[in-house]
Amino acid sequence: MDKARSPVVGIIMGSQSDWPVMREAAKILEDMGVAFEAKIVSAHRTPQRLVEYATTAKERGLKVIIAGAGGAAHLPGMAASMTPLPVLGVPVQSKALKGLDSLLSIVQMPKGVPVGTLAIGEAGAANAGILAASIIALEDTGVAAKLDAFRAAQTAAVKEVPEE
Repeated sequence: MDKARSPVVGIIMGSQSDWPVMREAAKILEDMGVAFEAKIVSAHRTPQRLVEYATTAKERGLKVIIAGAGGAAHLPGMAASMTPLPVLGVPVQSKALKGLDSLLSIVQMPKGVPVGTLAIGEAGAANAGILAASIIALEDTGVAAKLDAFRAAQTAAVKEVPEE
């Protein structure tokens, strides 16, 4: 988290136990030079905190919210219902259904309240970081250059011929 610059991406999660997954989004944003904040905001246990966070996000300078949640996973949808900003939902693995419950909760938003839903777990969180950086890169040439370099390095890392 870059304390010198105002955050443009918010990472929120329902509980401390979600941080090992959501940290993957934070790592990507750090690598891309995108200032972000990370907060625990539970839709069920801290609903007033959620209302305050989502309704003030735009005026505080955020451009994108990444919301991770497990189980009933209401956080991304509730946040999306209270802000005009794009919300990227990350389903966190649950013990009971291994994240399928979280995925279905996030992806089944009603018409008019979109949440961009990513894959379950760490891959989804990392991709949410990349997608958030891509959104920021539309107006930030420095982030755009880092994103281009990331994609080029990813391509270069793929071998053309399989090894024995």
